[in-house]
Amino acid sequence: MPYQIDRPFSGQIVSIIAAATLLLLTGCAATPEPAPPFEPPVYPPAPAEPRFIFERTLLYNDDIEEMSRAQRFRLLATGEARVSTGMVKPFDIAVQKGKVYVSDSVQRAVLLFDIPGKRFSQIGTSKPGALSKPLGIDVGPNGHLFVADISALRIMEYDTNGVFVRRMGSKETFTRPTDVAVSSDGTRLYVVDTGGVESEHHNVIVFDLASGEAIKTIGQRGIKEGEFNLPLQITTNINGGWYVVDGGNFRVQAFNNDDSFKLAFGSIGRYPGQFARPKGIATDADGNVYVIDSAFGNVQIFNESGELLMFMGQRSQSGVPGSYMLPSGIDVDEDGRIYIVDQFFRKVDVFRPYALGADEGYAADPIKRDD
Repeated sequence: MPYQIDRPFSGQIVSIIAAATLLLLTGCAATPEPAPPFEPPVYPPAPAEPRFIFERTLLYNDDIEEMSRAQRFRLLATGEARVSTGMVKPFDIAVQKGKVYVSDSVQRAVLLFDIPGKRFSQIGTSKPGALSKPLGIDVGPNGHLFVADISALRIMEYDTNGVFVRRMGSKETFTRPTDVAVSSDGTRLYVVDTGGVESEHHNVIVFDLASGEAIKTIGQRGIKEGEFNLPLQITTNINGGWYVVDGGNFRVQAFNNDDSFKLAFGSIGRYPGQFARPKGIATDADGNVYVIDSAFGNVQIFNESGELLMFMGQRSQSGVPGSYMLPSGIDVDEDGRIYIVDQFFRKVDVFRPYALGADEGYAADPIKRDD
């Protein structure tokens, strides 16, 4: 059942009422001070050289969809409210060429915000590809969407149109599959099996995408290099390597393209470069690694060697841009835009590279239609 909110249509009616009210009040009260203009957050803040600037927040389908003149006239004429569909409990995010996919575990669907296409849809809401509790997601080089369904204990694949393709894995394969990542060449799928307190299945399972079969299991429960304790999310890089958020060990582990251990970085703590509750993870075209920390309410950015470069965001109850209560998922698109999911505020904040124009890249706001 879609999560819907009635958002009254404003249009000309609101404008007329506001104008009449203003006329009544003119001369009876002092003119209020205008609100200060909105200043989008910039990271890092001055006096450092800016790298990223806040661009937009995605909340509802009508953040990207537009009404035609006919639709606007109908709402104005009938007095009907515009119905919006939003997020209930978003978890993870994957972006490709302006298509923003967000998993929603309560709605049992993946929500698609197609920015260049100006359309919104839901994936996984009907059989045979119906989802039970989708968590981690990723998009392969061919545009196919892969979803880790933690309740159904399987991985679901959908094509570029959101049509169900196949399922992989079963209760014999997984204990608690929480995230997926497609290799840069599109031949392999890495699945995090988080296990549990009483389980020893804390590992990464590798699937061959040609056959859809599991071909390798990497890691076991432990604290040594290549071992995991409650692993959570995973990402790949353009060189064929991959990274795992090793949550219970408060670190990130990096692996080479032959699946051998490369390095680990991070430790438990409250200082920059340390982790309290690491969760989401992503990489960019330069090999940098972005790690969400739900306790800090921010994103820490590291280079390939695990050295901290900067951080973005802060923990807050306000929900304004750059403020988070329960951030969970993150992705970086081809143009360097950063997408951050917050479960508490049910939003996706988008930041673009400071040097990238607002009208540049796949996820730039398309020119408004006038039809």
